[in-house]
Amino acid sequence: MKTVSILLAVLGVALLTFLAGWFGAGAVLKAVLSVGAGGLAALVLAQLATDLVLGAAWTVACPGIGFRRLIAARIVREAATTCLPFSQVGAILIAIRATCFPARRRRRAVLWPEASAANVVDITVEVLGQILFVMLGLLFLLDRRPDSSFAGPVALGMGLMLLAMAAFIVAQRSASGVLRRLLSALGRHVAGQWRDAMRDGIDALQDRLNRFYARPGRLVVAALIHFAAWTASAGSVWLGYRLLGSPIGFGEALAVEGVASGVLSVSFLVPAALGVQEAAYVALGSLFGVEPAVSLGLSLLRRGRDLLIGIPALLCWQLLEIVRLRRHDAARPQLERSA
Repeated sequence: MKTVSILLAVLGVALLTFLAGWFGAGAVLKAVLSVGAGGLAALVLAQLATDLVLGAAWTVACPGIGFRRLIAARIVREAATTCLPFSQVGAILIAIRATCFPARRRRRAVLWPEASAANVVDITVEVLGQILFVMLGLLFLLDRRPDSSFAGPVALGMGLMLLAMAAFIVAQRSASGVLRRLLSALGRHVAGQWRDAMRDGIDALQDRLNRFYARPGRLVVAALIHFAAWTASAGSVWLGYRLLGSPIGFGEALAVEGVASGVLSVSFLVPAALGVQEAAYVALGSLFGVEPAVSLGLSLLRRGRDLLIGIPALLCWQLLEIVRLRRHDAARPQLERSA
């Protein structure tokens, strides 16, 4: 799997380079620079506002962990996905670790089974909300461009994803051993001490999953909040095109972002969706008369926004981890003497 991800990342970089060269690197750079620092700051603030909404959705689905802890873990998970050459699994492992980190010194400890269950549940309800958003984007695309060739493949992909999510939810709720085998396979890719803790805490993980799923109403509300946040994210596309000098209507922006999200969701093996995101924006933007160089510039602005949020988030997380490990090492001699 690691080799496949590396190969796909290389192909993605090659595709991105080809697109920039084909449509003119100078035109793309000119479009990006035309936005200015103020425009980029507006895109960053819009994304941070969306992150707050997504953190609220996670708090609804998994109460008792704390909003501040969950929003921090959410930002770290997204940062790992967009800024690091990891697959989605690697980003989830980082998010689990971040969820265990206390938001305040006096907050109760969150052990890895609860953190893992919370991340699994959040990803589940987010994907369900995303599927609704993609279908909404498809409806707007068919309304504006009924002859589009994107509709069929994306609708089929979302149908398959919905079936996959149904099977995933059944696996989470079942004690048949599916989740155990999944975690055992996952455990082969983590450090030894984590592997032992993972094996010993599977029963606790299942218990936390059962507790979260015992409140289906909260999960439905969380999925609807995710759907609302995904829909609001089309505003960033609308704003981005406007800043780039190619304004489109919000309905068109919703169609572009919705269908692009569907394309990106089925390309999860490609680290950071390199090349795939750019190709999707170029193809979908062209349907509404947007020049390819402008759509490519929009994709690069999105990556710049993600880096401006993600790199500081990862650096802060790493700094907190270093402080945490030093405190643990300093306290170890005292614990050994008392024992």
